[in-house]
Amino acid sequence: MGTRPLTRGRVLLLAGAALLTALAAIAAGSRTAPDKAAAATAAAQARPNIVVIETDDQTVEQLRFMPNVKQLIADQGVTFDNSFVSYSLCCPSRSTFLTGQYAHNHGVMGNSPPSGGYTKLNHQNTLAVWLQRGGYHTVMVGKYLNGYGANGTEHDVPPGWSEWYGATKLPFLGFTINENGQLRTYPADQANYQTDVFAGLAVDAIRRNAGSDTPLFVWLTPHAPHSGPPADPDDRGTGAFRGPYVAAKYRNALSGQGLPQPPSFNELDVSDKPAAIRNRRLLNANQTARATEMYQQEGESLLSVDDAVRSVVDALRAGDELDRTLLVFTDDNGFMHGEHRIPSGKVVVYEPSIRVPLVMRGPGIPHGRHVADEVMNVDLAPTILDAANVTAGLTTDGRSLLPLAADRLADYGRDTLLETPQYSAIRTDRYKYVEYRTGERELYDLKADPYELQSRHNDPALARVRAELARRLATLRACNGASCRRGPRLTFAVTRVRKRLRLRVSGLDAAWVSATRFYVNGKLTTTDARAPFTKLILRARLGPAKVATLRVHVTTSDGRGVTLVRRLRVRR
Repeated sequence: MGTRPLTRGRVLLLAGAALLTALAAIAAGSRTAPDKAAAATAAAQARPNIVVIETDDQTVEQLRFMPNVKQLIADQGVTFDNSFVSYSLCCPSRSTFLTGQYAHNHGVMGNSPPSGGYTKLNHQNTLAVWLQRGGYHTVMVGKYLNGYGANGTEHDVPPGWSEWYGATKLPFLGFTINENGQLRTYPADQANYQTDVFAGLAVDAIRRNAGSDTPLFVWLTPHAPHSGPPADPDDRGTGAFRGPYVAAKYRNALSGQGLPQPPSFNELDVSDKPAAIRNRRLLNANQTARATEMYQQEGESLLSVDDAVRSVVDALRAGDELDRTLLVFTDDNGFMHGEHRIPSGKVVVYEPSIRVPLVMRGPGIPHGRHVADEVMNVDLAPTILDAANVTAGLTTDGRSLLPLAADRLADYGRDTLLETPQYSAIRTDRYKYVEYRTGERELYDLKADPYELQSRHNDPALARVRAELARRLATLRACNGASCRRGPRLTFAVTRVRKRLRLRVSGLDAAWVSATRFYVNGKLTTTDARAPFTKLILRARLGPAKVATLRVHVTTSDGRGVTLVRRLRVRR
C-alpha cells in the first residue's frame, strides 16, 4: 500500500498545485519562473491537504442558510448538482465514506447491532488507515459512527487516526469527547456549544500542522442539523418533530422562515405509492406548524456550522495552506420535511432523503463550475485517494470525481444504486425504479415528474424501460468494484476513409441510444439523432497536433449519458 501511478484527475490537481508554487516564486522576486522540468518535479512531489466537513441530516435546499459554504467553497470550486447517498442513514453512509463501498459490500446495514453500528465495520481497512500509511497526518473531529462510545467502546481510538477527537455522547451541550484516548466532558454552557468546540479542535489541528512537510487529512463531522438535546426553551416539538438545540446567538434567527412546500408536500393522492405511504394520514395544521419549527431550528443550527466553515478556511489561509488544500463540504444523508406525508425522517427512496450537498475546491479545480452528472457517496473515498495519490486497501465501488470537476465534457454514465434492507433501487438521470421486499414496485420518470407524484410501474408505455431497469438493478444489487461502475455497453470506433474519418457508436446497448454529439479536441463537430449513429468528418479537422482527442457524448432513452473517448495519432 502507498503511492500509486498518477491518474488524469490526480495530474490535474497536481498541476494546479505546481502552478501555485511557480506563481509564488515569481511573486517572491525570482528572476525567472521554474522551468518545465522543475514544475513537473513540483507537481510530482505536491500532496494536497484534504479537509472534509460532513454534516448530518442536511438537505440540499438548506445550503441557502450557509453563505460561507457558497462563497468560500462553491464559488471557488465545483458544485455537484446531483449528489446522492446510497443508504440514507448515518452509520451505513459514513461507513461508505470510510470504504468507498456500497453497504452490501462493507456490511454495515443499520445504525445498531447486529446488522450495523460502530462494531460492524472493519476499522482495520478504512480511508484513514490508507491515508496514514500513505504519509498523511490524519485527524477525526466530531461524530464518528453510531454506537461509538457505547458498551465499553468509549476509550477506543480506531486504527489510522493520528489525532482522534471522537464524541462518545452527542447532546449539543454537556457532551463527552475521547481526545486521543482520554475522555473529556465539556460543561453544559454556551461557551461549549458542540459545533463550536468541534470547529475549534479542527482549527487547532490545522494551525499546528501548518507548514509541515507531512500533508494533512481532517474529517470534521458536526452533528448539526441532526436533532439533539437539550430542548430549546421555547421548543414545541417532540418525538418526530424534535429539532436540534440551537446556539443562543442564533436562537430564533430564522423564525420567519416558512417550511418549503414543494408539490410533493403532504401529497393528496398517494394511491400509486406502497402501503407504507398509503397508510399515512395527511398532516394537520398542528403537525405542519411543528415541522416548520423543526425546519427553522435545523437552519439555525447550520448557521453555527457555516461559522465553522469560515474558521477552517481562515485557519488554512493564515497558515498559507488554503491554496494547496482540497476542501470538501457534504452530508451523510438528506431528510424529509412533509413530502409524501412523511413529517420527518430518512431511509426512504424519495429525493429529499437521498440527495445531499457536495461542493469542493482545491488546486486544479475550476471556479464556480456546476457538474450535472450523477455522483454518489461511494465516490468520495476514491476522490480523496486520487488527490492524495494513495491506494485503497480494498476494492472500492466508486470513481474519482476529479475528472468530472475539471472536464466539462466528462460524463461517467453509471447507474446509481439505492439500498436498504427494505428495498433496492436504481436511479439514472431520468428514471428511478424501486423494488421492495414486500413485492411492491415504484417507477418514476424524473424528467417529467421530478417530485415523484405519480409512479408508473404499471404503465404499459414504460414496460420496456421497467424491464431494462430491473435487469440492471439485479446486477447492481450484488455488484463489487468495476461491476458497480459500468456505464452503457457501447463502443466508439474511429476509422480512416481516405481524407475523412468515420465516427461510429455501436454495442449491446445501441438500441437505447437516442442522440450523439461528436467533439474533436473539445469542440463540437457534429451531432446525430438517428441510428446507426455514424458520422463522417474531414481529417483536416484534427488540427496541427500529433495526437487528436475525439469524443462522443451519448444520451440514451432509458436515462443515461456517457462520454466515450478515442485518441488518434494524426498522419500527415
